Amino acid sequence: MPDCRPLLADPDDLTLLFQPIVDLAAARVAGYEVLSRFPGTAGPDVWFAAAAECGLAAELEALAIVKALATVPRLPDNTFLTVNVSPHLLGTAPIQEALATRPDLQRVAIELTEHTPVDDLAQLHRQTEELRARGALIALDDAGSGYSGLQQMAALRPQLVKLDRALVSHVDTDPVRTALAEMVGEFAGRIDAWLLAEGIETVGELAVFARLGVPLAQGWLLGRPAPDFLPLSAEATRLVRAQVARARLTESVASLLRPVRQSDITAKHPGVPPAVLVGGLGEPVGLLLADPRTAEVYTAPVSLRVHPSAGIEETLQRALTRPPAQRFDPVVCTDPTGNVLGLLRIEDLASAGSAR
Repeated sequence: MPDCRPLLADPDDLTLLFQPIVDLAAARVAGYEVLSRFPGTAGPDVWFAAAAECGLAAELEALAIVKALATVPRLPDNTFLTVNVSPHLLGTAPIQEALATRPDLQRVAIELTEHTPVDDLAQLHRQTEELRARGALIALDDAGSGYSGLQQMAALRPQLVKLDRALVSHVDTDPVRTALAEMVGEFAGRIDAWLLAEGIETVGELAVFARLGVPLAQGWLLGRPAPDFLPLSAEATRLVRAQVARARLTESVASLLRPVRQSDITAKHPGVPPAVLVGGLGEPVGLLLADPRTAEVYTAPVSLRVHPSAGIEETLQRALTRPPAQRFDPVVCTDPTGNVLGLLRIEDLASAGSAR
């Protein structure tokens, strides 16, 4: 195993690569995952294992976090950055100091990457809530890999869920993997999380996730790790658009999207309804609506958010299972970064659903 102490003495030996995360419905890059690279032929897993052996796991991980957060100002517009953090190290001084180098964590997704059960989920929940308060998204890696992973999904309610690569590989030839991926995707949707299929390497795998309406994808087929924030290549763009079109995107809610005004939640005069009230980070936090009988203007919570690739019938079913007070409120449609794309009216969803 390599000795990590010289590396920590010369931080320039740790370099970063960025692998694109693709919004399949829009055929564009929605974000990037930061990957660490080290001198020599040993892979990152070997280096981090060596750091753990000599008691420097938190220090090496902190070095990678500091370097990753320093790149946030260079992010292309409307993209986010996922930064890997081991949950058992999240509360350590080196990791906390590294995260403190950027107080504003907007556009940063803290990706919890660990393959062992977390002993204290309550403590991890408190730590992730503190990061959310600073604008961070919470991502969970290897979803569907075991009971402990499902426990973490239920307890932490992440905004981004990465599908275990064991369920992605050869999904086009294994109906069991397809069914499991669909199950995890439905669970992620129930907690308003974005599902990301990681490790896509073949056109067949891409086709399955396009058909399932999975919003985000990552893998060598779509873009390899690079030292810069690269856009989606022309070839990958054509490939994604072809597969999404083949999956009949017109069956999704994207075809029913209506434009909507946006207003700051703190504004004294939010404007004419309908409108989406947004918070300080641009996230949808409420709706400005008018009673159809009395024209009285009132506010309501955002009770359901969906991606434009969500299915019409699925969205209608979710909308109608909301509490009675919100059952017929519009559904807010957002992109993976939380930007509001428009509203979906229940009447339109019901009409489209019956027509199909």
